Amino acid sequence: MSNGAVCIATYRLHDDKADFQKKALGIAVGLTVGSWTELPEARKAEMEKHLGRVVSVEAHEPADAAPGERYADIRIAYPDINFSRDLPALLVTVFGKLSMDGKIKLLDLDFSSDFVSAFPGPKFGISGIRDLLGVYERPLLMSIFKSVIGHDLHNLRDQFYKQALGGVDLIKDDEILFENPLTPLEKRVEACMEAARQAEAETGQKLLYAVNLTGPTSKLASQAKRAIAAGANALLFNVLAYGYDVLHELSSDPEISVPIAAHPAMAGALYPSPHYGIAAPLLLGKLMRLAGADLALFPSPYGSVVMPREENLAVQAALIDAALPVRTSFPVPSAGIHPGLVPLILRDFGTEVVVNAGGGIHGHPMGTAAGGHAFRQAMAAAGAGVPLPDAAAQPGNEALKAAIELWGYKQ
Repeated sequence: MSNGAVCIATYRLHDDKADFQKKALGIAVGLTVGSWTELPEARKAEMEKHLGRVVSVEAHEPADAAPGERYADIRIAYPDINFSRDLPALLVTVFGKLSMDGKIKLLDLDFSSDFVSAFPGPKFGISGIRDLLGVYERPLLMSIFKSVIGHDLHNLRDQFYKQALGGVDLIKDDEILFENPLTPLEKRVEACMEAARQAEAETGQKLLYAVNLTGPTSKLASQAKRAIAAGANALLFNVLAYGYDVLHELSSDPEISVPIAAHPAMAGALYPSPHYGIAAPLLLGKLMRLAGADLALFPSPYGSVVMPREENLAVQAALIDAALPVRTSFPVPSAGIHPGLVPLILRDFGTEVVVNAGGGIHGHPMGTAAGGHAFRQAMAAAGAGVPLPDAAAQPGNEALKAAIELWGYKQ
């Protein structure tokens, strides 16, 4: 570890009365050496390398501010020597006790190169996933299993097969599909990958199946390896329920040789408030990527679980930011997506995005396979700059026509 390496935390503190400079100094000292002015001079020399430092305080306190509007953005540097090189240690250091100290939100973390060197990041990332699929020129399309609780293997396989026929690139389990006697992990993988091979023989298209990795934390790695041995070529993981360090351990394991998709379950308890929690670009972007997510799901700015567009694009930026020296993660804006929204997704995210749909595929009036076709037709039209109604009128695009008649469209 190089001498003087620090990680910098950025906070937003709302307070109608606080002296922001004094508050920032209290945080810097309180979360590191505990006290400073009371220490003997000889002791200060010894402890200085552990002392947090206020980098900046940017106050926003107009004279006519209404109650609750006065705030400051505070940046504090924490010496790396204070914590081990793992995300739990860093998060507890910079926000553990502080998260309970009034209206304060963790906006960002800037890591030292020493800290980042402990994290290989995504094993595949955007380029690696494209290599696995052999798809380079367009966005990818993901489909979600729906209504899977209580279904047996035959019904699950049938649903998988219909999705695969629609031209999707990835199919993921529902995040609430856990180990159960009807569709146990290895049997589920075998049945679905058999359906994938059958569909590929008809469509010529490869796909990844992200099977939900669940169970006691101590058994997750062995569960993942069992799934891979059964034929799984991707994993889905509820990162926030288990912790970033678990994702890091899984993604770093050389025997877990498939991409990992990070699901945002539990994120709503942490990011939406302007006063508390952890900002979405850090929670669902930078930390997911550093911990090793090859794909990161997050609420879209258009659908049924809406995140503000500016915040949404900031999540994407964190997943692909070249300043972080690990592979980029595929952004997967999700929830409430239908084919008529594809032009907006491509406008905002470009082609390095996974279009993720559940009801927008399964709810298609011509069936599940047609739902996938409608998305592919919408992606082709939007990529070529063709308005969706014009594309829908073209022969062969009946699936797109039916989709926009049902759900409408936006350009």
